Amino acid sequence: MLTLVTGGARSGKSAFAERLAAAGRGPVIYLATARIGDDEMAHHIAEHRARRPAEWATIEMPMAVGSALTMSPGAVGTVLLEDLTLLLANILEGLIRTTEAASEVADAFDQTVALELDKLWEAQARGGWDLIVVTNEVGWGIVPMEARTRLFRDTLGRANQATAARADTVYLVVAGVPLRLKPSA
Repeated sequence: MLTLVTGGARSGKSAFAERLAAAGRGPVIYLATARIGDDEMAHHIAEHRARRPAEWATIEMPMAVGSALTMSPGAVGTVLLEDLTLLLANILEGLIRTTEAASEVADAFDQTVALELDKLWEAQARGGWDLIVVTNEVGWGIVPMEARTRLFRDTLGRANQATAARADTVYLVVAGVPLRLKPSA
């Protein structure tokens, strides 16, 4: 079972996804992709850690999540990936540091994200666990002026679409209220 939970920043999507995981098959692995880059992110991560049940295993993995899940030991019932947006941001940041030309970054980003998603789907198929993916809906705002920001928005949009197409269930969370989009009510 694959569930996608999307919404805007601070919409309540993470708390909703955590409730889904708690009500799902156990044991639960919480796969965290966030990196502490400043005090605000450190506080945000601390809030998430405090909300998680103590019995959940946590894997902090900013990239290569499919590989991490392939190597995870023991029985797993549900994996909560928190979140796809930060995973893609981490991938893009790494590519920008190692690649000069913008066109090379764009090509490498699309390829790396596609490979990352393929590995995640393969790990789920091999592991047989339920997967809940949290992501941000970033396509409702203005068109960013900076090319790399547009690249990020567009690639995340395509990754969200690919995940939603595979998903059994898709929720959009707005103002803390989950709206089921797939299957339709």
